[in-house]
Amino acid sequence: MTIPDSGFIMENGTSCLPCTPEEEKKIITDLKNESERNLKEGNLYFVISSSWFRSWERYVGVDADENLIGNQSSDSRHINGASSVMAERPGPIDNSDIVENGNDSDCKVNEIQLRRMLMEGQDYVLVPQGVWEKLHEWYKGGPALPRKMILQGVLHRKFDVEVYPLCLKLIDSRDESQSTIWLSRKASVTELFQKVCALKGIEQDKARLWDYFNKRKYTQLSVSNKSLEESNLQMDQDILLEQVDGRHSSRFGMDSTGNELALVSLEPSRSPLTIAGGPTLSNGHSSGYKSNMYSGSSLSSGLTDMDDGLDAYNSSRKGEKGGLAGLQNLGNTCFMNSALQCLVHTPPLVEYFLKDYSAEINTENPLGMHGELALAFGDLLRKLWSSGRTAIAPRVFKGKLARFAPQFSGYNQHDSQELLAFLLDGLHEDLNRVKQKPYIEMKDSDGRPDEEVAAECWKNHKARNDSVIVDVCQGQYKSTLVCPVCSKISITFDPFMYLSLPLPSTITRTVTVTVFYGDGRSLPMPFMVSVLKNGFCKDLLLALGTACGLKSDENLMLAEVYENKIYRYLDMPLEPLASIKDDEHIVAFRFPKKVMGNTKLIIFHRWQEKSKSDYHKSGTELFGTPLVTYLGQDQPSGADIETAVSGVLSPFKRISSDKAHVSKENGFHMDDLDEQCSLSNASVGKAELEDTSSTDLSLQLHLTDDRFTTFKAFKKDTRFDSGKILRVVLDWTDKEQELYDASYLKDIPEVHKAAFAAKKTRQEAISLVSCLDAFLIEEPLGPDDMWYCPRCKEHRQAIKKLDLWMLPEIIVFHLKRFTYGRYLKNKIDTFVSFPIHNLDLSKYVMSKDGQSYIYELYAISNHYGGLGGGHYTAYAKLIDENRWYHFDDSHVSAVNESDIKTSAAYLLFYKRVRTESKVEAGEASHSHSIS
Repeated sequence: MTIPDSGFIMENGTSCLPCTPEEEKKIITDLKNESERNLKEGNLYFVISSSWFRSWERYVGVDADENLIGNQSSDSRHINGASSVMAERPGPIDNSDIVENGNDSDCKVNEIQLRRMLMEGQDYVLVPQGVWEKLHEWYKGGPALPRKMILQGVLHRKFDVEVYPLCLKLIDSRDESQSTIWLSRKASVTELFQKVCALKGIEQDKARLWDYFNKRKYTQLSVSNKSLEESNLQMDQDILLEQVDGRHSSRFGMDSTGNELALVSLEPSRSPLTIAGGPTLSNGHSSGYKSNMYSGSSLSSGLTDMDDGLDAYNSSRKGEKGGLAGLQNLGNTCFMNSALQCLVHTPPLVEYFLKDYSAEINTENPLGMHGELALAFGDLLRKLWSSGRTAIAPRVFKGKLARFAPQFSGYNQHDSQELLAFLLDGLHEDLNRVKQKPYIEMKDSDGRPDEEVAAECWKNHKARNDSVIVDVCQGQYKSTLVCPVCSKISITFDPFMYLSLPLPSTITRTVTVTVFYGDGRSLPMPFMVSVLKNGFCKDLLLALGTACGLKSDENLMLAEVYENKIYRYLDMPLEPLASIKDDEHIVAFRFPKKVMGNTKLIIFHRWQEKSKSDYHKSGTELFGTPLVTYLGQDQPSGADIETAVSGVLSPFKRISSDKAHVSKENGFHMDDLDEQCSLSNASVGKAELEDTSSTDLSLQLHLTDDRFTTFKAFKKDTRFDSGKILRVVLDWTDKEQELYDASYLKDIPEVHKAAFAAKKTRQEAISLVSCLDAFLIEEPLGPDDMWYCPRCKEHRQAIKKLDLWMLPEIIVFHLKRFTYGRYLKNKIDTFVSFPIHNLDLSKYVMSKDGQSYIYELYAISNHYGGLGGGHYTAYAKLIDENRWYHFDDSHVSAVNESDIKTSAAYLLFYKRVRTESKVEAGEASHSHSIS
């Protein structure tokens, strides 16, 4: 067997391939499993480009379901082993697409850094050290990108690979030179001192290091085991080196308020801040001051770090309104800034955290963060409301967040909704007034009135959960489950903190499928069908069969074409449609049922500039959509293959009139379908006049294997076993292209092409109400989420119905713009029309308490762009004035109310309008009071 050249050359010039693909796969799988059994802090992992790693997985035949590393990308499903065309052996490991200076051969190994904003699975994969060493032994290449595994979290410890170490910019005050230092965020300050002193040739006892964030001295760093993360050092920030031996003095001088700004005491008379309360702020809201609060306790540790410097507090004396401060981006923290701005502009939370809430801090709750998260959030909120327009750097808050929620540590982009959910839950547990949660056994509804069951469930919930978050943000919904077998009904009443609403436009998708005729009856035809996005291949087959007029004695076979090769047959009825990307090519082969089941013949195509006799030369490319047909004979011969190929190609024969030929630049066009139909009939008619059974083909056919590594000629009398898959390569030269129109094979429509979308009318906006209706619609549970029926004593796919029973003062709607399927991640940019005033939800509330449920919008978290590379901002209405502002990290600007409704809206924050009576509801809906 001839193996394509992949760069594996020994010193004597011979090719050296250590293992077969199957052996490579087994070795790597065993090494990966061994690594998982020995997880510990400090283990080395290596970063590898997903592009190269996917090519290796395709080569060894890894199925998407058994992806070796586990963080598969949106393209990794192209490696379906059993049913795919095996790829060539990849060349040397190539990480040049994921590193800076990737093409700079002079770059030192320790200077090579990963490109920023890379996503695991999509751009890179992480492999254990043993896997890297084995792959590098086989393939060479690189560069090597080792990363250490660290242990994160306080409440819930978890292992994580630190892909992006902390990057610090060292400024030497002696000569103003700048250097870059990379260290783990778990490294100690002592390790930082050692690295700086070694780099700058200075004795440690003569070196002074400063946290020099934003070119301002904050804290002098002391030699200790305290980690850089605990010291609130951020990605790409400055640190300042000073020499204190008397011979050198810093040109930066001393700050006017002293050397160590973070240690300057704040007296009540000059500072609006304390740890859980403060004097009257510039916005007019009063809060009690409590001196020496938590003096000497761990709760106050670090919370006096003035992230923004003293100027932020002094600006409140200038008469500027509070609440207009931005949040500095600390490295892809726009998701956090967006969610925080929405929360710190939530009226009841502003009122609560500007007062003294120290009595409600719960330091003993095992589900909380020992009160530290609530204190950090309250401290940040007061800074934002007292700093005028000076932007705040939320370094202390991010440090607390990383400690208690390791999933948000580091500097990758995250989801603002996920952060919001964590914050609301964490604030609730830190402020839970219930110190000892009682055990309560829940009762079944047993046919009791809903009012009685709902009240009982809420009472039980409040007995264990009682905080300002419950008071303000939690509602209650009714969940009804019905067993499809015995009709057993189960009703429960559960609390909610936000509502995640599906977008109705995400229910269906348009799919374009090109139908080829396996018996050569007609030219291929494209069909556009609409299917459920969460549907299966059986749904696509049913819709396609209707569209193409499939007869009762015919069958359709679906296949995906990747790099002009059939790599996967969609022969599983329950194959999820989410596995099919919009830019893929889906084809179907139409056969009479009577021929299916015999020997399958797959015809591949190869175009070359000129004829070549050496078919063993590596690197020869295969192009064009493969054709599939069946050989009805037992033990078919070479002549039978030639006859079948001739029949399948007959529709592609050019007719004499040049006008009849339809040229296409980018595949099929829907406007040409009628003309194509007439051409198909003409082609078939002409083919019938010619002798289609003739085996005197000018086209050259060669047998090949599933990897295209061998090409063998065969004779007409050669016999083949029945029931197998035969693959032949058909070589197209200039002569053959004059006889056949091969454009139908070269250009096929994608699943969804822009050319089709352009002809459609502009999509109408969907409403927030329609999203809520879709959320409340009755639907069966998924097969992975079945309900245990107490009457049947079995798990059943029950029918579920949700209803809103009680709504909170603050209601948050999460528009589910991100879809995470088994194979695909996607974002929906559909415009959702939402009301700013007078959102009346009364008709949705099941409990008949006679109250009016009218809401007014006060904040929006926006997401722009796609997955991974997007950006978050926020719109918020200032509490004390009827005006909207745009918060884009540090930048804050006024915005017209008419401009806040965009397709970027992701989280919608509504405040209930309190009314004296239903008659006054309309007028009172425009009230902007805090209460």
